[in-house]
Amino acid sequence: MRQGDPQWNDGATEKWGNEIFNIEALQHSNTPIMPARPVRRRSKSKYAFALYEVLLGVAIFALGVIALGRAVQNCLNASTISAEENVVRQILSDRMAQVQAAPVVPEAEKEFKVRTSYGRVILTQKTAPAALTEPDNTIINGINLVTLTARWEHAGVPQSKQIQFYVYRSG
Repeated sequence: MRQGDPQWNDGATEKWGNEIFNIEALQHSNTPIMPARPVRRRSKSKYAFALYEVLLGVAIFALGVIALGRAVQNCLNASTISAEENVVRQILSDRMAQVQAAPVVPEAEKEFKVRTSYGRVILTQKTAPAALTEPDNTIINGINLVTLTARWEHAGVPQSKQIQFYVYRSG
């Protein structure tokens, strides 16, 4: 029984065909017919990039690279400043340890010039007696206030750091 016969699906008549070839002889053929594929023509405006789109993309990429370069430069500057401050902090710490370890009263005023890989650091030491009193107004003798000041320049801008500490020397 073939598909075109009326008894094929319980009394319901059915007529089917190929929309492409609506020929009666081909409706009952045993050879499969491959449907025709429509030829797609790509319009250039739909599938290709125009020159202005490419240039816009390149411009956005260039702006991103420039911004990234500036961010890296800022990080390098911050790293350099941090390294300079660490060197200055170490110079101050070393001088403080020397003053505390010395058995004599520190000098009233002294200046040191220290050469570093970041330039010259001028270290100034000033010592003055600390006017400390007990709660009952008793004056405490032998305690000195030492002030260490480091001055240097970074990119032509003067920088400075200062620490103060007490040193006790009897006598």
